[in-house]
Amino acid sequence: MTVPGPSIVRAGRGARAVRSSEPVPYDFRRPLTMSREHARALEMAFERFGRQWATQLTARLRAVTEITLEDLALRPYDEHVASLPTPSVLVVCSAGELRQTAILQLPPPMTLVWIDYLYGGTGAGDDRFERELTEIEVTLLRDLVNAAFSDLSYAFASVLPLEVSFRSVQYNAQFVQAVAAGETVLVATFTVRQGERTDTATFMLPAELLLAALRASEGTAQGSEADQHAVAIAQAELDLAVSEVPVDVAVRFAPVTVRPRDVVSLEVGDVLPLSHPQERPLDVVVDDVVLAHAAVGTRGSRLACQVVAIEETRS
Repeated sequence: MTVPGPSIVRAGRGARAVRSSEPVPYDFRRPLTMSREHARALEMAFERFGRQWATQLTARLRAVTEITLEDLALRPYDEHVASLPTPSVLVVCSAGELRQTAILQLPPPMTLVWIDYLYGGTGAGDDRFERELTEIEVTLLRDLVNAAFSDLSYAFASVLPLEVSFRSVQYNAQFVQAVAAGETVLVATFTVRQGERTDTATFMLPAELLLAALRASEGTAQGSEADQHAVAIAQAELDLAVSEVPVDVAVRFAPVTVRPRDVVSLEVGDVLPLSHPQERPLDVVVDDVVLAHAAVGTRGSRLACQVVAIEETRS
């Protein structure tokens, strides 16, 4: 099945899903969408984290800091990695009980400004922002990041118990294999304002880590009778809409393998023997998936097929 445009649903201030003009395939087994309730719950948690992070930085750096959540999106991991600038200060973290990999991406100039403040400087930073951090600078950054992560559990208390800890620092996203390339990740984009500086930072978490917790809590929450009735109506309307989607059904013989020269030399009147046994029913196929088997027959003046068996294993 195809749907128009990308299926990413973004949650954030003024964020909108961007649709392309051409339809693209949509994999229902790995959707890049969030329900409105899930998006709002995560948005509130990240906004709370941004405020706490800003308070931590203001206290530690002695410089007024404001951190605002700008966007929240589901993306394939390889797409997220491709969007990150090089070099970046990539704080690789362990998240959750299973110690899954999360990545906090910081612009190098902003990171060096923070370190300058921690040294007691004026926040001038370092013009050599493409260099890697020294061991002492990494230690200072670790303390600064862990202080922010210490409040993360409170920020996500309504979603799940989330513990995040510092693991290492990398500088090229292409060398960080946090999850599989096609795995869905949740990316929160923050705007960091500090004096006259405005920078952008991102925080990536495996999507299933958060969405699984939201789905589990959703299953235990009863809600009001009106809410349950609205959900039931929406589910019925969705089922009806899906059942009315037109699909192409084909009845086909078993495929036969031939060589390219045999195809090129085909002429009118040539006979192409099939490998399908006469006693074997034909396959009833939808989108290359065999759903049933049928025998050929007629109905009035038209060819027809009669379903004689249903395929038990369906994808």
